[in-house]
Amino acid sequence: MTDQLNYQELAALMKKGAGLTVDPDELEKRPGAEFAEFGLDSLGLLGVVGELENTHQLALPPDADKCKTPEEFVELVNAHLTTGV
Repeated sequence: MTDQLNYQELAALMKKGAGLTVDPDELEKRPGAEFAEFGLDSLGLLGVVGELENTHQLALPPDADKCKTPEEFVELVNAHLTTGV
């Protein structure tokens, strides 16, 4: 992972953690669209969070799996990476 999570990596995480193939360009074009519109439910998002934590050996905030949109998730993860909190 780069220093910041981007939509390309989020799409890869969605594939790996939830088995969903999503075009990263679609995520980037529609960052405010709900994850459900891309076929990702709350259980799938838990898989994405778990995959991110396991792959990069970092603990995300407990509310990471409550994010509703790609934009919200990317911002939360990046803020966490920046502050380390």
